[in-house]
Amino acid sequence: LVRCLNLLERPTSGTVKVNGKNLTELSEKELRKERQKIGMIFQHFNLLMQKNVLENVCFPLYIQGKKKAEARAKALELLEIVGLADRAKAYPAQLSGGQKQRISIARIFLKNPPVLILDEATSALDSVTEAKIQETFEKLAVGRTTIIIAHRLSTVKNADKIVVIEQGQIVEKGTHEELMREAGIYASLVHTQELKE
Repeated sequence: LVRCLNLLERPTSGTVKVNGKNLTELSEKELRKERQKIGMIFQHFNLLMQKNVLENVCFPLYIQGKKKAEARAKALELLEIVGLADRAKAYPAQLSGGQKQRISIARIFLKNPPVLILDEATSALDSVTEAKIQETFEKLAVGRTTIIIAHRLSTVKNADKIVVIEQGQIVEKGTHEELMREAGIYASLVHTQELKE
């Protein structure tokens, strides 16, 4: 499903519409242009090990032909927001998992996509680091469509709408409060996760 959202995989039936555009009807060239408007953050960081933090964040802008000084200034601003400005010259091997994930976040927001997909972006992190990253997402996601795929439900608690999928079917949808009142699958999972913590 996640890979269908930006047509990395084509659905076997139906359509995928983003901002009113049917992606399934676009040419490859048009699709590439639309994909630039969709940012994705995965649980794996995909950092360039031979580049420092600042260069990792700037890299997508260099590819787009942005001036080095402009890219670096914006990257430093975002590193400040994600709490890593003091680590700009460090290399990925010198960072914790949470710090690497925050670099991924800064890099995607430097691209500034109107649509953001977070696929289990905090699943490998401890709860303290997850809370810091969640706070960063909330700051940076203002004014854009953000789709969060998560099994750790604390990540989606503040979402405008939560959709519960079981065996490929939507079985529940609503806000956290609405789903807790329904006392269905979502509420049961929340209670189970709270007991484990």
